[in-house]
Amino acid sequence: MVTALYRRYRPEAFAELIGQAQVTTPLMTALRNDRVNHAYLFSGPRGCGKTTSARILARCLNCAEGPTDTPCGKCPSCIELSRDGSGSVDVVEIDAASHNGVDDARDLRERAAFAPARDRYKIFILDEAHMVTPQGFNALLKIVEEPPAHVKFIFATTEPDKVISTIRSRTHHYPFRLVPPAQMHEYLELMCKEEKVEVEAGVIALVVRAGGGSVRDSLSLLDQLIAGSDDGKVSYDRAVALLGFTHSALLDTVIDAFSAKNSAAVFASVDSVIQTGQDPRRFVEDLLERLRDLIVVLAVGEKADSVLRGVPKDEIEKLTTQAFGFGMASLTHASEVVSETLNSMSGATSPKLQLELMCAKVLVPAAGDTEAGSLARLDRLERRVGMSGSATAAAPATAPAQGTSPASAAPATETVAIAQLSTEDFKAAWAEILAKVNKASKSAWMVAFALQVVDFDAAGVVLTLKFSSARDLEAFKGEGSATDVLRKAIDEVLGVTVMFKAQFSEPQTAPIAVVTEAVTKAEGSVADEADEDVLLLEEEADAAEPAPSPVVEKAKPKSRNSKLVDEDSRYGESLLREMLGAEPIEDKKNTR
Repeated sequence: MVTALYRRYRPEAFAELIGQAQVTTPLMTALRNDRVNHAYLFSGPRGCGKTTSARILARCLNCAEGPTDTPCGKCPSCIELSRDGSGSVDVVEIDAASHNGVDDARDLRERAAFAPARDRYKIFILDEAHMVTPQGFNALLKIVEEPPAHVKFIFATTEPDKVISTIRSRTHHYPFRLVPPAQMHEYLELMCKEEKVEVEAGVIALVVRAGGGSVRDSLSLLDQLIAGSDDGKVSYDRAVALLGFTHSALLDTVIDAFSAKNSAAVFASVDSVIQTGQDPRRFVEDLLERLRDLIVVLAVGEKADSVLRGVPKDEIEKLTTQAFGFGMASLTHASEVVSETLNSMSGATSPKLQLELMCAKVLVPAAGDTEAGSLARLDRLERRVGMSGSATAAAPATAPAQGTSPASAAPATETVAIAQLSTEDFKAAWAEILAKVNKASKSAWMVAFALQVVDFDAAGVVLTLKFSSARDLEAFKGEGSATDVLRKAIDEVLGVTVMFKAQFSEPQTAPIAVVTEAVTKAEGSVADEADEDVLLLEEEADAAEPAPSPVVEKAKPKSRNSKLVDEDSRYGESLLREMLGAEPIEDKKNTR
């Protein structure tokens, strides 16, 4: 029969404790300066060394060469309190979980009155002290406050708040912490060397993660893996299956499928998780952990190994390749989606359904209205344009020999980027464009939301829009910033600055404004050069072919509420055209 690993390697001196320098350093200083208190309170998570430190402190106090900060290990007291010792008569360990009443406190007071049998001090170690009842603590209060000179108390607990304040105020409180992953990784590697066990890459990282910073838990898991291994070698596959983590090969498949937007591979992986009986929540946790590693690799770069301790170099190279395939914005969006799914997972909902919905949100950034989703869409478009631009630019490798200057590279890239866009792209993104217009200007949205995309000319960067009537065109041209707001929204969504052309769904039957005959003739000559139902909206076109300014009849004076009435009427007319496909009837009484 083999003794448990955490018992065989239990520390016997403060110098052997790992990750608790905030406790061991002041205690050793107090022992060296002979400033030892009569009562101590050790608190912290399970398995981080509270009871072990209490035993070490007892060894230091009762050592034949003490009190000292380093026990000799040779005297009877040190031998009896060692990891293989039988225990000392003058060091009493009490399980407060089963000795927590008033009668137990009275018995302890009676035993404290007697002098130690052999050693310097009579030391009482109360483990799980938070289990003592308030009445039991009150029964101990007097002796803890003024104990005999030969008595020392050490309370160990995971919940110091449950120890009554009158006891806490009479002790020196030392908080223990969970051991950092880097120190735990090095410690477990040392244990494997001591045990002469070979472990595959990634096994210790899984043990550290499963142990959660607790030394005892980590050693117990490692002991379990060693006991179940063959020929003194712990395999990665067996560790993954035993500890319940997701295999790295499955995570690689999911990440690569997300990066390539391969929906079939993603949903096949989700089905594999369910069919093999894996815990869906654990899968989401592992996926979030992998996305975190990718973000770290992408942000830190070559120094990623200083953050991802214990990860082999070939694994870091693989993570780097996966991270660059994603992009920072897409990684951030995916991490937020996975994190939200992890927080909302419950037993009442189908786990497979939740996983599939999560994957759909990651695959389609447009499904999210958050800023991260918008950035992911923009990053995806930029990387798509960048990849096509690099492929096109790779063909003319002899461009410098033909006299092409480096300054022409930027316009060429922009031309390639615009050439990738089509009319279908504008139609697909039109709802998102209108949403941005709505956020920027309500009045511009009232004019723009009834417009329809007809055609996009990539050569001239001209977008043709369909207007219901000439009145809508005048509203679009006359609404101060409507054209600028719409142009800016298109640039934010699709990354291109366009010029506009207007096309009417029905031929014009009446002039928009009353003008003189000379002006009509001049406008007629210009109209002959253009299409019958297409009008240029760009100021650049007007500047290229200047026309004489029309003489417009003097408009009738309007009331101060006319602007509000015009906006309301335009909004109502737009709703009629959009929802009912009808045209408003002019009121003849008001036109007289």
